[in-house]
Amino acid sequence: MVFSSAVFLFVFLPAVLLLYFVPVCFWNDKLETGRKNLVLCVASLLFYAWGEPVYVMLMLLSIAFNFNIGLDIGRHADSPRKKKAILAAAVVFDLLILGFFKYSNFVIVNLNHWFALEISPLRLSLPVGISFYTFQILSYIVDVYRGEVQPQKNVISFAMYVTMFPQLIAGPIVQYADIERQLRSRRVTPSGFFDGVTVFIRGLGKKVLFANTIGQFYTEIVADGVAQAGAATAWLGILCYTMQIYFDFGGYSDMAIGLGRMFGFAFLPNFNFPYTAVSIKDFWSRWHISLSGWFRDYVYIPLGGNRKGVPRTILNLAIVWCLTGLWHGAAWNFVAWGAFYGILLIAEKYLLAGVLVKIPKAVRHVVTMVIVMVGWVFFSCESLSDAIVFLRSMCCLNGNPLWNGRSLYYLAGCAFPLALMSLSAFGVYDRIPKLRNDYLRTAWNALLYGGIFALCVVYLVSSTYNPFLYFRF
Repeated sequence: MVFSSAVFLFVFLPAVLLLYFVPVCFWNDKLETGRKNLVLCVASLLFYAWGEPVYVMLMLLSIAFNFNIGLDIGRHADSPRKKKAILAAAVVFDLLILGFFKYSNFVIVNLNHWFALEISPLRLSLPVGISFYTFQILSYIVDVYRGEVQPQKNVISFAMYVTMFPQLIAGPIVQYADIERQLRSRRVTPSGFFDGVTVFIRGLGKKVLFANTIGQFYTEIVADGVAQAGAATAWLGILCYTMQIYFDFGGYSDMAIGLGRMFGFAFLPNFNFPYTAVSIKDFWSRWHISLSGWFRDYVYIPLGGNRKGVPRTILNLAIVWCLTGLWHGAAWNFVAWGAFYGILLIAEKYLLAGVLVKIPKAVRHVVTMVIVMVGWVFFSCESLSDAIVFLRSMCCLNGNPLWNGRSLYYLAGCAFPLALMSLSAFGVYDRIPKLRNDYLRTAWNALLYGGIFALCVVYLVSSTYNPFLYFRF
């Protein structure tokens, strides 16, 4: 089930909201919170089982195992050696599950290639959202081990943390420490609920009206054959993908954050206008913030961060970015994508720091956007060889002209939606002064977001193109 579907919008979400807000234990806040946690937990399992009826059992196994691991760590709080052994067992267990389902065939294919073996690939589909909920579980276990949070003693609350449907499938990655108190007690005010609705509709509009629209142009350009495309067509294609992935994933994150607010949770933002960045470091402080924060807190800093000298810092950055690439996908193009950004960040930190500050901000922004677009080539293609073909076309190395009739055809079709998306991606809409009168502002928001929602429904009814790019991870 996806957020941008009629089943979710008109059946699942209204039913969950009704069950969630019907007061049953209104005389006891603790009981009422427990009831709401149970409603969300059951609803989230049903949400996941809608598309993954088999793998919901795998998720329940992970929940049961890690819930008990957290309690075991708490029971051995005074024994560092036992705590470390329990932590190691949990990390190995969780990463083995993730590795088996996500990377087994990648390993088999490469063994067959390099050693002339004939191992049959496993017939496994990737459990949706496994990368996201595994990282959430690991953040909980590590934080309990560090003593930064107390072990969760209520299995329903822990299960709800892992399975919460607003961010279960594609994030943002919610660290347990950020919502520990909200699991025990939270309230939803009318203004907070309305704010959540507007954030959700904003994300729905980004996904349905922007990402889906521009994504069809990218799909058509690729279907025509990138190897035969002129450089202008190739660049236009990757520009379309650049906008598609931002509004697709950013829209999903907004919907998740909005749904969280509707149920009383405050999730941290996952995007902060990344296409306004003036350096690669700046871009990654704005893009998929929850993932960058996770790797910083649970990989980079434990490895030593920048505290052990330049060579060790470079090694730590290289490890983090290779892992970031692999986290996104079991293919060499994702490894290349991670290495691409790792090299750039190391170069910015140690070779270009003094040069960048002397370059005008507008120039740095343009250069950053070109680099980001090149990076999306590795990300968007099915294989590393496909990415190389794409890059060759962008550089006029495939023997094709710079510009042809197809380039003009595609530009005429996508110029207007690209212009609208650029205004949004660069934060122009957010700089429009808001109405000061509360009543007028509320009325305007109701009219505006009601109109966006209506347009989204019309689109969903009339179109079958509705992918979520980050579901593949």
